[in-house]
Amino acid sequence: MPPGSEPAVYPGTVLGSDVRLGDGCVIGKPPVLAAGSSAAGEQPGPARLGDGVSVGAGAVVLAGAELGDGCVVGDQAHVRERTSIGAGSVVGRGASVENDVRIGERVRLQTNAYITAWTVVEDDVFVAPGAITTNDPTAGRRGPGQELRGPTLRRACRIGAGAVLLPGVEVGEEAFVAAGAVVTADVPARAVVMGVPARVVRQVPEEELL
Repeated sequence: MPPGSEPAVYPGTVLGSDVRLGDGCVIGKPPVLAAGSSAAGEQPGPARLGDGVSVGAGAVVLAGAELGDGCVVGDQAHVRERTSIGAGSVVGRGASVENDVRIGERVRLQTNAYITAWTVVEDDVFVAPGAITTNDPTAGRRGPGQELRGPTLRRACRIGAGAVLLPGVEVGEEAFVAAGAVVTADVPARAVVMGVPARVVRQVPEEELL
């Protein structure tokens, strides 16, 4: 192994059995926050990795993150504090999962997907490469007490490559957001939406449902 490429595992981290850690990954690092950060709160507990978890080279999993059994975190991915990821889910290469995100089981986040803070992702959701979720309608100029709110992705919905989801939108169960769409309003269950802004164009056919 090249010098300096060993995994860095911070004290207190809880590792299940058969956990595989790639070169130079960092597990359990405490978050470093800017003054006044909306992510501030009580100190997170230790990072917890379930049985059979794999973390790729150069990936970072912060303290307070919880990865279920069999999760895969790809090379150079980033998983922040107080985030939970269900069993069998995959965080692709370079994907970023921000603080206080809840991700279900068997979710697939592809290369460079961005999951913003306070997003909910239910079981069996697919998020294609480069898709972006957002949580701040003011772009950093919120008033006092104005909360951030990420999207909610219901069970088995699919988000296409490069799609953008605005704060607080809900994508319904088994819905499909086309590549490059900008979702500005809730998407009904089983709807296929596309365009800028995204509009319903048809329904997901029976043969594509999980």
